[in-house]
Amino acid sequence: MSRYTRDQMAERVAQDIPEGAYVNLGIGLPTKVANYLPAEREVFLHSENGLLGMGPSPAPGEEDEDLINAGKQPVTLLTGGAYFHHADSFAMMRGGHLDICVLGAFQVSGGGDLANWHTGAPDAIPAVGGAMDLALGAKQVFVMMEHQTKTGESKVVEQCTYPLTGIACVSRIYTDMAVLDVTPQGLRVREMAPGLTFNDLQAATAAKLLPAEPNQE
Repeated sequence: MSRYTRDQMAERVAQDIPEGAYVNLGIGLPTKVANYLPAEREVFLHSENGLLGMGPSPAPGEEDEDLINAGKQPVTLLTGGAYFHHADSFAMMRGGHLDICVLGAFQVSGGGDLANWHTGAPDAIPAVGGAMDLALGAKQVFVMMEHQTKTGESKVVEQCTYPLTGIACVSRIYTDMAVLDVTPQGLRVREMAPGLTFNDLQAATAAKLLPAEPNQE
């Protein structure tokens, strides 16, 4: 079955980030998006540990140990970028100053509920970090994740069974199989991996899907 690679997923998310947007990229898979933003497009990347104007990953050997993102990965700082106190960073998140955040997830429901911080496993360490602040503070929440777990269970579900990060907060879901819009009517297919049929996608998805609308942009 055809699937997008992680780099193709990151490139696809980058396409939907407009000029002038203030954007937070969550820990893990979403950090790849920074490497695919067009150089001619001005986008202000924010990191919750206190960076604004974050650039792509540095070349090997050019890392600066004082420049890291929230996941402790080395990053670069673009001309005009700034770093500041953690509290100021969270004030930016909570104050509605971010246009988009891109988060990973364990589950997303058909209504746009997000579960991305804790699986409920008895030995797991609960550590929500800034995920709740981002999910509720950003104007749009994009989720970037694999469509299924390693055991083949759908991560796009009717109702989340894991502890929630935010309720009805997700705008769009990007997976290795499809791009889905969260709409009042339900999850609307926007795009599918090449060669994938709607029936293939629905069979791999626990939540009910709506087919793409004609002439959908």
